[in-house]
Parts: sequence; C-alpha cells; structure tokens
Amino acid sequence: METLINFLETQDVEKSTIFSQLKCRKTEALILQLLTKKYMQGQDDVLILEVLQELYGDKNNEIVNHLKNVKVLLELGWLHQQSFTPIKISEVTPLELLNSAIGLSPSMLKLLQEGTLESDLPDVKPYSDHLEYLQDQFFRIELYQKMSTIRQNVHEHSLGIDRTRHKLKLLEQRIAERVEQTSEKLVLDKFFKQKKMDVKEQVIFLALLREEYSATDASLREMNNLIELISLDEYERIKNRSLLEDGSNLINEGIIDYEEMLNPFGGISRAFYIVDDVLQSIIHPHKKKTVRRLKLNALIDEQDIFELVEPETSLDDVVLANETQETLGNLMRQLDKEVIGRLVEWGIKDKKSGIDARIIFYGAAGTGKTMTAYSLAKSLKRQVLAFDCSKILSMYVGESEKNVRKIFDTFYDLCEKTKSEPILLLNEADQFLGARSSGVTSSADQMHNQMQNIFLEQIENFRGMLIATTNLLENIDKAFSRRFNYKIEFKKPNKEQRLELWNKMLPVDAPYEKKFDVKELAKYSLTGGQINLIIKNTAYRVAVREKPLFSLEDFEKEINKEKDANFDGEKSMGFLNE
Repeated sequence: METLINFLETQDVEKSTIFSQLKCRKTEALILQLLTKKYMQGQDDVLILEVLQELYGDKNNEIVNHLKNVKVLLELGWLHQQSFTPIKISEVTPLELLNSAIGLSPSMLKLLQEGTLESDLPDVKPYSDHLEYLQDQFFRIELYQKMSTIRQNVHEHSLGIDRTRHKLKLLEQRIAERVEQTSEKLVLDKFFKQKKMDVKEQVIFLALLREEYSATDASLREMNNLIELISLDEYERIKNRSLLEDGSNLINEGIIDYEEMLNPFGGISRAFYIVDDVLQSIIHPHKKKTVRRLKLNALIDEQDIFELVEPETSLDDVVLANETQETLGNLMRQLDKEVIGRLVEWGIKDKKSGIDARIIFYGAAGTGKTMTAYSLAKSLKRQVLAFDCSKILSMYVGESEKNVRKIFDTFYDLCEKTKSEPILLLNEADQFLGARSSGVTSSADQMHNQMQNIFLEQIENFRGMLIATTNLLENIDKAFSRRFNYKIEFKKPNKEQRLELWNKMLPVDAPYEKKFDVKELAKYSLTGGQINLIIKNTAYRVAVREKPLFSLEDFEKEINKEKDANFDGEKSMGFLNE
C-alpha cells in the first residue's frame, strides 16, 4: 500500500510516485487525490459539484472552468461516472457533468494498490500445454476488444488506448518468447505458420475461436464487429473488409465461412464461424478423425440421377413480384438464430439448425422458377441437387416406383456422406403432382398411381429443403398440395419489372443508337426468359455487321419473331441477369 500512502500524503502531487503514470496535469491529479481521500473515508461516489467546491470554494467561474478537467479524467479512465444509461463520455458537454456523481475507477484503484497496471501479465516461461497457450491468446483478444471499445467512446484523449496498446504489445512479445521456449510444437501456432496468416487474420481467427469456447451471444461473429476489432480508423475499416469477403485468404483456404441472415432492418448480415474440420483439429488436436467429410462433387459422378448445381447468382440478382420476395424473405428468416430458438421452444422444430421446407414454384414458362431456386440456394449458401422429373417416364414399366424411392434414397445418402444440406430441386414435377386417376384398369395407370403414392409418402417424410417446379398449380392433386408448406406463384412481369429486366440484361458496353430508349422495349409483354433470349438473338444479329450498332428496330424484329413463334425455348432463363 506504499503507493496509496504516498499519493495521499504528498503535498506536491506532482512529486507523487504515480504522477508520471497518470499522464494528466496537476489540476487533474489534485481531483484524483481528493477523491482518493474521500474513498478512504468510505465515500465511493461524490458529486462533482462538491469536489470542485471543496477545491476551489464557491467561485462559480472556477468551478465551471475545471469541469473540463473532470471530463479529461473520465476519458482517461481514472474515474467512472454513475449513470443509469450507458453514455459516451466524448459526447457529453462539461456542464452536463456538474451534478453527476463520480468515483475512482478499477484501473485507478489498481494503480494505487500496486503502483502499476502491468502486474497481471503472464510470466515468461514455456507453455505447459495447448490450453495454457490458448488462455494467453484469448487474453490478447480481450485487449483488442478493449481497444475497440475505447476507440468507439473516446476521441479527445488517447491515454486509455495507449495504455492498452502497450499492454497488448508486452503480451504479444511474451507469447512469442514463451512459444520460443516451448519444446513441444503448439497446434495453433503451427497452424498459423502453415497457413501463413498475418496478425489481423490471426486476430479474426482467435476471436471466432474464443466465441466457440465461451459460448457467448456470438455478437463478435458479426462482420462489422470483427472488422472493428482490427481497425484503427475508417480507412482501415474499409481496407480490412477484404479480409472477410469472398476470395480472401481465410475463406479461400477453407479456414472460416459465414452464414447470411436477414437483420431486423431488412438487410443481410454475415455471421462468421470456423470451418468444422479446422475447429476440431484445434480443439481436439490429438483426436484422429475416423470419418473424412467428402465433397458433393467428388460423389456426383458415381450416380446418374442428379445434376449438381453450384449457383452463381443470389436473390439480389433476380427480379420478382413483391409477394414472392416477401415469401422468400420469410423463408430466409428461418436461419435467424432467434427464430430457430422460438420454433424449437414451441416444439415446431426438433433441431436447432437448417431449414425444413417443401416448396412449389408454379407459373408460366420463362417466369424464373428454376433460376430463382438456384438464386435462393446461393443466398442460403447451399448447393443444388437437381432432378429432371421427365426422366422417370423414360424408365420401363415396373421400375418407376422403385426409381421414385431411389431419388430420395440417393439424396439422403449423398447428404449423409458429405455431411451437407443441399437443396433438392425437382424440375417439371407436373406428372408427379397431378391428380391421380380413379377407376382405372390399365397397368400403365395403375403404375402411375402407385408411383404417385410413393412420391406422396416421400414428400410427407422429407427432411431438408425441397423445391418442385410446375407450370400449372390447378392440376395438382389436393393431397400433394397439403404437403407443401410454401406455394409460390411466378407471374409474368409487369411493365415496371420488365424495364428492370431489360436494364439488367442489356449489354453494358455495347454501342446503342442515340435515340435508343429502353422504355420502348418494356412496353412489350414478355417474360424474363423471353427478354433474355431476345437480347442474345439480337446480339448475334448485330455482331456480324461491319459497323455494329444496337437499334430499337433490331430488338423489335426479334420480339415479333418470338411472339409469332411462341415456343418454350426460354423456359430455363427466368428473371435473371446472366
């Protein structure tokens, strides 16, 4: 307690043993000295007005002038303010502090007791095990978080952040020294070196690893919070976004990944996590994995039922009716942890992850059913296993029933082997979903009904996310209709949507005549698929000219041809900008 006694008894506060560590002026140190005396008398918190009156009497001008000294001490972290609501000290005016209560902060009390703020740093000695190393690394993340908090709340004085930065520097030096002294290779340190991860990438990884161990509310997983952790200013925040975007080292190397979720404001936020294989290798470094997770593309060639689709576009790239967008938005919200928690609590869901949904996309050809399914998968970060339902009829009579089961059995087998949750897409499912025949005697009709009954049973018990596309909903058997919890209609686009489609799909760098007005093209009633096809056909026509130039007449010729032909060549194009 020598430091405390010295601070209390020294007449000239500038000559006290801790004055140099306070990094403040004499007038501010006198306030701390008075508050220390009151603390020893049993007063934890004192009104600022009383403190200043005791130091400067009842001279109002003196009191007001010294309010800024109190604010400095609050910003430096030597004092805390009693308040029922969290406040940013940097945003409070000095006069607002006059009738507030203040007291010595834990940092000030520690300084008075120990004479330094560095005594809690670990000793320099070899690490005894992996967990001891992790403990130091997690303390390192705590210091990064503390600096982030100070940066957000303090703008005028930098002592708090400088002190924390100094402590962080010492800790990082000691970690490096302890690693050097440790004869046994530490798993995490070895991993950092193998992956050639720089300091900022290490901090991101460690922050996510700490979340796995601490089981907190996972707020640190959010993209902006991770960026704030490693950024000193706005310029660095912009620059450091690249560390968490697609194509970054951490994502490309399969070290971390993210989930996209709708936030309360309608936007999409990213929550990051460490990839399971990497996480297990760090948490259980000595446990050998007996089962290796396979990739879908490694197994897809071994079967002849599904086409594996890696979606390239998200829901942001498609033009949909407002009702369709709203329905798909509600579907996306099933990924929100709070929503999942409610559903599990209410007994609606029996697991805490994934989406359970059976969906019908119905509407005319070319309205974007298939492409929207792909785009939904992209937004959900899922792959697609697509099956063309017309294939089932090409199989000989007597085998179709067995092949219906094979579709679903193969799907579940692929999911189990790869530990993944792809979307099952059943394209052109009209024959499966149509009304079953009654009073039939032919073997073909009996086979068809039996096939549909099996399909109905499989839909009833389906686990995961299934999308079936069909052109005519009115022909669907009612028994099937009841099994699908989402029925989403794809209507032909209105004029406003057609204009958006034309603007999305027209070549950006192509030459257009001066009088070209895309609004003229939006007048024609076309589906998204037709617009896509017309643009391609027009481009082929214009490209062979000596002086290529797109005109309204060129597009109108192709529009008339398309309307006259009235064929379904556009059925797979959808409302999409390819």
